[in-house]
Formats: sequence, structure tokens, C-alpha cells
Amino acid sequence: MATGAHARINGIRQHYLHFPGPGPRVVIVPGIVSPAMLWHHVGSRLSQAHDCYILDVRGRGLSESGPHLDYGVDACAADLTEFVSTVTGKPTIVIGHSMGARIALRAAATSPGVFEGLVLLDPPTSGPGRRPYPIPKARTLKMLQVAQRGEPLESLLSSGRPWPADLQRLRAEWLPTCDERAVHVTYDDFHGQDMFADLERASEPISLICAGEGGVVDEADLEEMHRRCRHLWSFRLPEAGHQMQAENFEAFYSALVDMLNRHRSNSQGDFVETRSGST
Repeated sequence: MATGAHARINGIRQHYLHFPGPGPRVVIVPGIVSPAMLWHHVGSRLSQAHDCYILDVRGRGLSESGPHLDYGVDACAADLTEFVSTVTGKPTIVIGHSMGARIALRAAATSPGVFEGLVLLDPPTSGPGRRPYPIPKARTLKMLQVAQRGEPLESLLSSGRPWPADLQRLRAEWLPTCDERAVHVTYDDFHGQDMFADLERASEPISLICAGEGGVVDEADLEEMHRRCRHLWSFRLPEAGHQMQAENFEAFYSALVDMLNRHRSNSQGDFVETRSGST
């Protein structure tokens, strides 16, 4: 059974879900308009073998929001670092999806030694001088505004394959908790911050699951990531879009478990592979 709780983290109210399990410990950091509840199904399954926490990133879900907050990647990374240091404790593997992957990388780059490892899920590779993030901000804002107006569920179109009905209902319920200001700042950081520099600075073992569709991480990005990070293992997940955890859950979950098992092997000194593969 999951429990929800609040903690005073980095000067704000931080909400999280906890799915107690036998370990090892993992923290999930969701994407740009994904409150923790939209990852409930992932946490529930992971708790069979892991002690799982899911964060409501500031400005989403039940965490603090408002015009007084800094929604930039540095502030969110500081939230994550303090959360792991004061709530979950070490060792902890961080699983970051999309924006959450960028937050996790920045946290690892600026606070070495806090995390045991990172699992990056389709991180936006946009940045200065690079191609833009392929999911337009206007589309994300439109989806959020439709939800905030309480318009019919069928108006909420997913970017890719349709979501299962139960997750789509949950999406309609929780999307209105997302602060539109946070979307603007996040998109600015997607294009103004250099993810690859953070990747080079991170010293933890890192694994990567890329969607087979959607173009968020293309083959050139993947090659560059391997050049810049020698301790990287990657999978390209076929027949899955950016929202892989909802669109193709079983395939996604299988790949995620494989990555977590590799991190467990690494803690025993066996994480030696650095080439890319596919499920």
C-alpha cells in the first residue's frame, strides 16, 4: 500500500508517495506535467522488489507551487538532492523521466556521491545550438489548459499511443494541479541548459531507456551520450513513445527492471558494459 506524505525540503513543502518494499531503494522523478499519482502504477509494481518513492516536483501535484517559487532545473535538482539526503537516505537509485531525467542529471553533476546511480528515461537532449525538443510547448500548454477548464476527458490527447482508460482518467484528474508557469520555465531550461555537460560531470553509473518513437533521443544524440559518458548502458525501446510508462507499460517495465538489475550488479562490481542495446 502506498502512503503519501509531505516534508519540508529545500525551503518548500515537498509531497511524495512511498511504496514500501524489500529494497533496494529508488526515487522516481516524473516529467513536466506528470504529478506523482500518474506514476502510481509504476511504484506499485516496483514495490514488489524495491523500496520506491515518487516525487511531486515543485509546482505539480500536492507539492508547493506559486509565483514565489523558482521552477528552474537548479532549484528542482536541489530539491531532489535534499530529499534523498534527508528522507530516503543512501543508497538510492534515481529514475528520472523526461524533465525528471534532466533534474536527476543536474543533481548528480552538482552533488557527487549522493546517488548510487541514475536511470534516465527519454531525456530531452535539446540545448544551446541543438535541435529543439520535439514536443512543442504549445501542445503541452493546450493539454494542461483543457484539463484546468475541466473539459471532457476525450479532449485530452496523449502524445503518441492512447493511454489506457484508467490512466487517462487519472491524468484528467491530476493535470490541473500543474502550474503553467512551471511549464514555461522548464521549456526554457530544456533549450537553454546543456544536458551533455551534466552527463560528463556525473560520476555515478548511468543507464538510459530511449523511446523507439517520438524522436526525443535520436541516434546522433545516443552516440554522443556514449562518447561523453563511458559508464553508460542504453536500451532503445521499440514500439513505445515518450510516455512509455503509460503507452507500453509491460515492455517499459521489463526494460526498467533490467536496468535496475544492472545497477545492482554494479554495486557488486560487475557493471562493465558501456555499449547500447535494445529490448
